[in-house]
Amino acid sequence: ASSVVLCGRLHPRASAWAPVSATAPSPRRSRRPGAMEALLNFGQPLDSDLLDRCVRAVYEGTPAERDQAQRVLTQLQERINSEDASAALNWFRVDLILEQGTNAHTKFYALQILDACIKYRWRTLPREQCDGIKNFIVNLVIKLSSEEGTLRSQKLFINKLNLILVQVVKQEWPHNWPTFISDVVNASKANETLCENNMAILKLLSEEVFDFSRDEMTSAKAKRLKESFNADFSLIYQLCDFIMDHSQKPSLLLMTLQTLLRFLNWIPLGYIFETKMVEKLVYKYLPVPMFRNDALACLTEIAGLDIGPAYNTHFEQLFTIVTAQLTSTLPAETDFDQVFESGSEEDARLIQNLALFYTTFLRSHLAIAEKTATAQPPSQHARLLEMALTTLIGISKVDDMEIFKICLEFWNHLASDLYSSECGLTPAATSTLLLGPAPGLGGAAASSTRRQLYAPVLSKVRLVMISRMAKPEEVLIVEDENGEIIREPMKDSDAITLYKTMRETLVYLTHLNVDDTENIMLEKLAMQVDGSEWSWNNLNTLCWAIGSISGAMNEEDEKRFLVTVIKDLLGLCEMKRGKDNKAVIASNIMYVVGQYPRFLRAHWKFLKTVVNKLFEFMHELHPGVQDMACDTFVKIAQKCRRKFSMLQVGESMPFVEELCLNLPSIISDLDPAQVHTFYEAVGYMVQSQSEPAARDALLARLMAMPNGMWQDYMAQAGRDIGVLKDAQVMKNIVNIIKTNERVVIALGHPFMAQLGRLYIDLLHVYKAYSEMINAAVASGGQYATSTSAVRGMRAVKRETLRLLESYIERSEDNDVILQRFVPPLLDPVLGDYVRNIPEARDPEVLSLFTCLINKLQGQMTSEVPRVFDAVFKSTLDMIKHNFEDFPEHRYNLFGLLRAINQYCFPALLSSSDNFGLIIETIKWAFKHTERNIAETGLNTLLELFNNVAMSQVSGEFHRTYYLGLLQDIFSVLTDTLHSPGFKLQSQILAHMFVLVESKAVTAPLWDTATATYADNSTFLRELLTGMFCTSFPNLRPPTAKRLVDGLFEHCRDQATFKQHLRDFLVQLREFGDGEELYLEEKEAEMARKAAEVQKRQEAVPGIINPHATQDEMND
Repeated sequence: ASSVVLCGRLHPRASAWAPVSATAPSPRRSRRPGAMEALLNFGQPLDSDLLDRCVRAVYEGTPAERDQAQRVLTQLQERINSEDASAALNWFRVDLILEQGTNAHTKFYALQILDACIKYRWRTLPREQCDGIKNFIVNLVIKLSSEEGTLRSQKLFINKLNLILVQVVKQEWPHNWPTFISDVVNASKANETLCENNMAILKLLSEEVFDFSRDEMTSAKAKRLKESFNADFSLIYQLCDFIMDHSQKPSLLLMTLQTLLRFLNWIPLGYIFETKMVEKLVYKYLPVPMFRNDALACLTEIAGLDIGPAYNTHFEQLFTIVTAQLTSTLPAETDFDQVFESGSEEDARLIQNLALFYTTFLRSHLAIAEKTATAQPPSQHARLLEMALTTLIGISKVDDMEIFKICLEFWNHLASDLYSSECGLTPAATSTLLLGPAPGLGGAAASSTRRQLYAPVLSKVRLVMISRMAKPEEVLIVEDENGEIIREPMKDSDAITLYKTMRETLVYLTHLNVDDTENIMLEKLAMQVDGSEWSWNNLNTLCWAIGSISGAMNEEDEKRFLVTVIKDLLGLCEMKRGKDNKAVIASNIMYVVGQYPRFLRAHWKFLKTVVNKLFEFMHELHPGVQDMACDTFVKIAQKCRRKFSMLQVGESMPFVEELCLNLPSIISDLDPAQVHTFYEAVGYMVQSQSEPAARDALLARLMAMPNGMWQDYMAQAGRDIGVLKDAQVMKNIVNIIKTNERVVIALGHPFMAQLGRLYIDLLHVYKAYSEMINAAVASGGQYATSTSAVRGMRAVKRETLRLLESYIERSEDNDVILQRFVPPLLDPVLGDYVRNIPEARDPEVLSLFTCLINKLQGQMTSEVPRVFDAVFKSTLDMIKHNFEDFPEHRYNLFGLLRAINQYCFPALLSSSDNFGLIIETIKWAFKHTERNIAETGLNTLLELFNNVAMSQVSGEFHRTYYLGLLQDIFSVLTDTLHSPGFKLQSQILAHMFVLVESKAVTAPLWDTATATYADNSTFLRELLTGMFCTSFPNLRPPTAKRLVDGLFEHCRDQATFKQHLRDFLVQLREFGDGEELYLEEKEAEMARKAAEVQKRQEAVPGIINPHATQDEMND
């Protein structure tokens, strides 16, 4: 095999592929509509002309022809994949299609079929056929890539062939193809065009082995390939070095640099630091515009290596020569923003690569760069760090978000590192930490060399952060593409993430020099007031920056600073004319004041002024202003709630009482959703009243308006139930219930006083609307549920259920819930659910009873059979036909089943018929492709196994259900659509194997009437080996047996068991996509990093948004 690899001569077609004469003459062309289906007849030789016409129809045919052709080609591919691989390839003859075909699309279709065979069924092919395919692909690659014109004109086709060849190499190298690397290297020296393509193949192979192997290979296979690559890398390096020294062909040099880039993160370090590689990149290729970007990318990869202090001198040299070279190439006064806007695409790439190089190097080796700047006596390289940072500041001003994010990550890292080293031991609340001498501090602030080193740079960074601050989530008013101020149509998640990083960076920078931050902000605010820099964007970014540093100053500084800011903003609001101007200023005032609850709590008069200003904004009809006023009011109410319920000096009554008196006029211009938000805010104020009697009185005053409307409707309904059918009445009732629900959220358990007034009437209204819906359905059929009247009635029912669920979640008295709430609830809710047609059943019923069981737990066991009979079978009949219908019902049903299994397991054993249905339902749940539902099913099954183990029915359970459950879990485990559930699937399988290995399953799992086995372990090993061999033809019996033995051997070690399962799945798929198999580790790593970030942020005053912290509000 080794003699045929990528060298300069062609070889005859291998005999393992059927000879040309074996292919019968193509049948005469047919114009009949069903002619394409002839391709599916494997009893006849492949008609290549018909295949060409079929593929062409996909791209050029009529819609009907396109649909038919696509269907036939899909079926053909499925048929080939399901047939014996060797026979299918002998019939399809990919080699003839590639060599003799004229239609490029047909060739790509043939390559797609060949690619699938190599990936998934290579091991099922005879050795001779594997060699034949390998030789054919090699020869075709050589033929097409040896000529410059062909390499350029058929680039896409050759790229696909390269990918196919790499798949072959992954299967064959090193065991069947040990000289692959040496053959490639030797062939490359003979022909520069062939060499260029060979470099592309090496690049692809490196990516497959080192970048993608974790998800696509068994751990042993990946390790073997990496070892082979390392063993032969000296040959590859010699080839790259030879090309870089002697070639004059630009395209080959570019490909070599790009290939080298893929090697740099794994090759032995000696090839980088003990050769002339770095010098060649810096002095030979970095100055040349054509190679500059690729050379800089290679240097960036080297700069990112984190390999300990042994190579510090090499990294110092790297920083020195690269920065010196770049400084000589780029003038110090370069306007990067202008270059980016008016320059070429290569110029834009260069700016991005510059940012990547400096940020990568300085993040990994900041101390080394500082050493060059602080060396004594000063050297010629002393200013290199300053030049690098100045370059990064210039690039930070470029109007490109991706480039800015690169710079921002570094500034965040630098500011955090400086804060930790310079300020970490000094509480920010009692000491202002400066990076330069400040009045009153003498020379102490300048004592740190690092402070002096970075002070000028960080001042410029502060200006960049303030000028470019991203929009916070709380701001709802934006400028559209027409320059008009509108309410934000949807949340911009990218902007929110960017804001959080910029906010954190600016907080660190403020701690490092609070005076500089304050001076920059007040100067920019003064220029807004005098109009010299007035614009919506400038005011927005400034105010967003001001709001972002809440908590970063000590209280006295914050008070002085904030009073100035708010006075200037209020004056600006009075000064500016025009609705849009006022809306922008109003949104910024609301954002700023909402971010400083500590200041507001400490200054009652200011707090009262701010809240009254919010009430004014609630009458402003500009889109978004009222929403933002209500949202800001809620946040202030949460953080300052006690201030509103206490009697303040100079006031005749607590503010909340005064508010309740004026409530109708305050909310007169708000829409219903805003009214609900307003009531929630006042609910927080009521909740802060610690005296129960006073709190209940306040609650009654707050709810006086909705309660009055409710009582009026109840009185009218008592005289004429038909009044409830009025559309406006239904809308008003829905709003009343929603208002109550928002107050529940704020008030919690004390809402009992209010709910007690409504509860019985709520259930009567629920029952009345249920009867009206039933009557409408009886007369109009299921279509009646889509009428506006029935939708309105169902809205009342849904909101009633949500209100009850919200209260039950927050209740602190389970006995009251069980005795006073549950009994009257069962008949109107459960009875209505079971009587209704499926389209009229509310999924909130299932959610409500899930909430009840989670809350009351074992106390609900006696009621579970009634709940189960009412909702379980009726809902199951709705969702059992497919995975899509009634999504809310199915999710809530599986949640209810899990809650019953967790807390009321004895109730599940009350009926053997129901228990069998429950097992089938759990199976149905984890077979869903919707991740949430599948995980609920898997969790339920795992908890069921634990419950069964502690019950008296374990023997019967294992005998009846064990094998079926095992087979179904393996079914979803090997289905790529269920990969996200791998963690739970592996836990369940490990548990099931432990049950057998530990002899916990005592009953025989086999049919004792037809066979005899020594024990369950022996039986299962034989059963699973046979099952895998039957289901996966590419698995040979010895391999399947080894896999099954490993499952039993490792079942008590969860980590080893999971790794064995991963390797097992990869072998089944043969380099298939297994990205989700590492989902648990990825999520655990993300959670660990998030916890570290949270811990670090909590130690820095001001880093965490004041509304995201839990405090005691010690007023």
